[in-house]
Amino acid sequence: MITEEKIEAKKGIPMLLLLLALLMADIALLILAGSSHMTLLLVLCIIMFPALLVMLAGLFMVNPNESKVLQLFGKYVGTVDDPGLRWANPFYGKKAVSLRVRNFESGKLKVNDSAGNPIEIATVVVWKVVDTAEAIFEVDDYESFVHIQTEAALRNLATAHPYESHNEEKITLRSDPQEIATLLQKEVQDRLTKAGVEVIEARISHLAYAQEIAASMLKRQQAQAIVAARTQIVEGAVGMVEIALEQLSTKKIIDLDDERKAAMVSNLLVVLCGEENVQPVVNSGSLY
Repeated sequence: MITEEKIEAKKGIPMLLLLLALLMADIALLILAGSSHMTLLLVLCIIMFPALLVMLAGLFMVNPNESKVLQLFGKYVGTVDDPGLRWANPFYGKKAVSLRVRNFESGKLKVNDSAGNPIEIATVVVWKVVDTAEAIFEVDDYESFVHIQTEAALRNLATAHPYESHNEEKITLRSDPQEIATLLQKEVQDRLTKAGVEVIEARISHLAYAQEIAASMLKRQQAQAIVAARTQIVEGAVGMVEIALEQLSTKKIIDLDDERKAAMVSNLLVVLCGEENVQPVVNSGSLY
């Protein structure tokens, strides 16, 4: 693999001033040689003029958070990342690579989770180039490579985990966003390392059941919520009945036989667990 090798290019402003001074001197000598009929000097000045123009082509600008990858006749020479006006061999090919942090948001992908349910999922990946040589020479187009490999990693992650827990799964797409984000970042990074790219963050930006099963799954979620709420209500009601019977017995307010206790428990559970308000019936006669 070709890895990045940083080199230092000459400062551009001194080289620019030197080349301009040489050009002016060459033009002055050219005029002098032409007027004095100095053939040898005239030929030398004529040859030097295009050579100095070619030397000027060696000037290039490096912007902040940018690198220039230098090549000589197809061979990688090195990478310059010192910002400012620089000068290098004018025959070097120069390709700019941005080192800025970038965002990529995938489109909504339709995949099946580990339970076989069709879902829609999308991600946002924050990344940057950390090795310019690998980004340029190891892959054809590193930006396109990032996009394709991110979507492939997202598909692979979605098919490996369920949308939500049905059988006490350890990690689910909906309930464990932080763990899923960590797994997704590692999955994407493993695929992009060869392209000289560092993944700073990867998170799920959209997650939903596919349209064809969304209504059914919503009913299922509502049913689960109702069952959970009912379970909590019943547990609380049983606790209150238990406390009531214990207090009546401890304070010796009234002694109830098993039949009356059963009736009292039934009435209290109806009052505490019923959805509608219960209208009490006051017994003004004897208890029996």
